[in-house]
Amino acid sequence: MNLRVNYRAANPGAFKAMMAMEQHVSGQFEDKVLYELLKIRVSQVNGCAFCLDMHAKDLMKIGDYADHILLLSVWREVPLFTEKERVMLELAEAVTRISDQGVPQELFEKVKEHFSDAELVDLILAINTINNWNRIAITTGMYPGCFN
Repeated sequence: MNLRVNYRAANPGAFKAMMAMEQHVSGQFEDKVLYELLKIRVSQVNGCAFCLDMHAKDLMKIGDYADHILLLSVWREVPLFTEKERVMLELAEAVTRISDQGVPQELFEKVKEHFSDAELVDLILAINTINNWNRIAITTGMYPGCFN
């Protein structure tokens, strides 16, 4: 594992712009557990070790969510997750893999049962923001502890 480029040092303006988006998006979520589950699941789908490590640790700071972290990759197979969390996870996967089949209308309707229009936009922004972080981390060779 080698850090290919420290994007933070190479382009501080890009880092500042990403942090501004992150701060905006994170401020929209009262349910921080939901927000961290979203970031962890998208990071799992994308295979981003740096973000997966960071957000799993962030979730553990909120409380004892070890089972949630351990079973998140198989969320469809366990009764641990609420219906709202399940819908959010399904949306997160669909948006992350949008080239596969888009976001099916049936899923969109399920999301609307649990989230307002404003919350839906916040979810889409959150999913896109963590996807962006994942792509930066993977492309630049980031790994857990690389900035320590």
